[in-house]
Amino acid sequence: MKQTILAVDDVVENLDVLEELLQDYTVIDATNGQDAIALAKQEDIDLILLDIMMPKMDGYEVCKRLKEDEQTKDIPVIFITAKVDEQSIEKAYEIGGSDYITKPFLPKELLARIKKELHIQDLIHKLEYLATVDALTKLYNRHFFYDSAKNIIAYAKRYDNNLSIIMLDIDHFKVVNDTYGHAVGDIVLKELAALMRSIQRKSDIIVRLGGEEFALLLPDTNLEEAKKVAQKLRITVQNNKINLQDGQELQFTISLGVGIVDIKNEQEIEHALSRADKALYKAKNSGRNRVC
Repeated sequence: MKQTILAVDDVVENLDVLEELLQDYTVIDATNGQDAIALAKQEDIDLILLDIMMPKMDGYEVCKRLKEDEQTKDIPVIFITAKVDEQSIEKAYEIGGSDYITKPFLPKELLARIKKELHIQDLIHKLEYLATVDALTKLYNRHFFYDSAKNIIAYAKRYDNNLSIIMLDIDHFKVVNDTYGHAVGDIVLKELAALMRSIQRKSDIIVRLGGEEFALLLPDTNLEEAKKVAQKLRITVQNNKINLQDGQELQFTISLGVGIVDIKNEQEIEHALSRADKALYKAKNSGRNRVC
């Protein structure tokens, strides 16, 4: 899939030159600042090439507004301009520009700088992904869970929606590791993650908290509905079989604790997580493979 570049210049001929040069990319044009800002919000833009000297709204103001907007602040901006004085260059970087190219530019230099900037953005996105995702199961990690929970609780509070949480862990997971080895233990963890995804609704957040412990955050879900989700997952796991390489079949079960998030009195997820954790231990102490 081609990456998308927004080219902004009030001179149409300059845009034509850029389009001809950037044939390996999808290029969207804008001839003024207002249109550029609107397109940056509407389209999935990977990079902006921005002229400075434009009527009504210059490139500096366009960049400033883009960087102040949560929706567009992370889009990299490369200034392309005839301004060559040090003050203009310094201002471009101070306002949030990623690079600065003077006109007339060398085509190969422009392409090289675009490629470099897009590569940097790709690395940033990969690092952001790694920072939020558990490496083994590819589920969200604990750090992402706590960060996202704040926003989800705030949203539920604003619209007076229900919010529930499920905590679960694998029954006798230490026995699995001791009997079959940690490689099989990893297979079990990945299998559970896949089974959780199979019953996941679009708005649900699934997370590996650590070890064999997992959680689901269920927006717009009351306690009874959350218990049904937990039971469905419990039965799905109980009925699942893993075929091991030596021909053996492995089955495992999970215990689950369900709790409600008190959106009127709680702004953090910790108290609800603690209640769900207590319910989880009640399930384990009551014989495992059950929902409490």
